Amino acid sequence: MRAGNMSRHLTGWLLASPLSLVLILFLVLPIAMIVVVSFWKATEFSIIPAFSMENYDFLFGSPVTYRVFGTTIKYALIVWVFTLGIGFAVAYFLAFHVRSQTWQIALFLLCTIPFWTSNIIRMISWIPFLGRNGLANSALISMGVTEEPLDWLLYSDFSVILAFVHLYTLFMVVPIFNTMMRIDKSLIEAAYDAGATGFQTLTNVIIPLCKPGIMIGTIFVITLVMGDFVTVRFMSGSQSANVGRLIQNDIALLQYPSASATAVVLLVTVLMVIGILLRFVDIRKEL
Repeated sequence: MRAGNMSRHLTGWLLASPLSLVLILFLVLPIAMIVVVSFWKATEFSIIPAFSMENYDFLFGSPVTYRVFGTTIKYALIVWVFTLGIGFAVAYFLAFHVRSQTWQIALFLLCTIPFWTSNIIRMISWIPFLGRNGLANSALISMGVTEEPLDWLLYSDFSVILAFVHLYTLFMVVPIFNTMMRIDKSLIEAAYDAGATGFQTLTNVIIPLCKPGIMIGTIFVITLVMGDFVTVRFMSGSQSANVGRLIQNDIALLQYPSASATAVVLLVTVLMVIGILLRFVDIRKEL
C-alpha cells in the first residue's frame, strides 16, 4: 500500500515537473533577477553589481514617487468603477435578457471584435475623435452645447480614463458573464415567488453569486491599468505619468537598477491589492 502511494506521489511530481520547469524558467527566475538587480548600484556609464539600498532610498525619499503612485492608483480605481458598471450591465443583459444561446454567442463575439486589432490602434483611434477639430467637438459645437472646442477632451485624465475603459472593459465582462451563466435560474424564480422585487433579487441573489467573477475581473483590470504606460503616455500627451512611465524612463536612460526597484515596489503593491481582494472571495470556485 505504501509502495502504491509513493508511486502515485512520484507520478504526480513527474506530471507536474514540465509545467513547473517552465514557470521557474520564465516567471520565477526573471522576477528573481529583477529583485537582485534592484539592489545594484548604477552610474551614468555603468552598472555595479554590488549590494546597495540607494535605489530604494531614492525611490521612497522622493515626493515624485508618491505622487506618481497616487496617480496610478487613482486611474486604477476610476477605471475599475466604470468597467465594473459597464461590464456587469453587459454581462447581465447577455445572461438574462438574451434567451437564445445563438444570440448570446453572437453578441458576445461582437464585444470581442475590437480585440482583433492591437491595443495601440484602438487607443490612438480616440485621438482624432477627441481633438479640437475632432468629431466630438464638431458635434458639440453644431448642437450648440459649446461655442468653442473643449480642450479637456484630449490629452487629459479624461482621455486616459476613457481609453483605459475602452481597452479593458471586456476583461470585466468575460468573468462576470461566465459566473452569471452558472447561476441556477430556479434560484431567481424562487426569489420572485417569495415576493422579491427585481432590485432585491439583483442585490440578494445575483450579485452575491457573481462575486467570484467580479473579483477575477477586478484583478485583471487593476493589474493591467497599473502596469500600462503606453496609454498614459499617448492619451495624456505626456502630461501625466504613472509607475509604468517611471520604469520606462529609467530603462530609456539605461538605469536598470532604478527601474528594477520601481518594478519591485509596483509588483509588491499589486500583490498586496490582489491579496486583499482574495480575502473577500474564494475565486478557486471559478478556476
